[in-house]
Amino acid sequence: MLVISSREFRQNQRLYFDKVDNGEQVIVQRGKDKSYVLTPVSDNDLYFNATMVQRIKASLKKAKNSDYIEVSSSKEISDLLGI
Repeated sequence: MLVISSREFRQNQRLYFDKVDNGEQVIVQRGKDKSYVLTPVSDNDLYFNATMVQRIKASLKKAKNSDYIEVSSSKEISDLLGI
């Protein structure tokens, strides 16, 4: 496991992406209290897969065409979700 600063990551991004691609865990520290783990996106990733990308694009298209429901209260959210 490597722990590096955000400055080091910015200066050598390719190196650290290659390390992650080869199975090494890389943690980027930002300031004293923030840290991030570099993780490659795979085909079976829960959030970043082809199906999710298609759903996001479809949602963006609907939003652009003003085809959305606006909610502003917890009751409206509950009503929308049917709870």
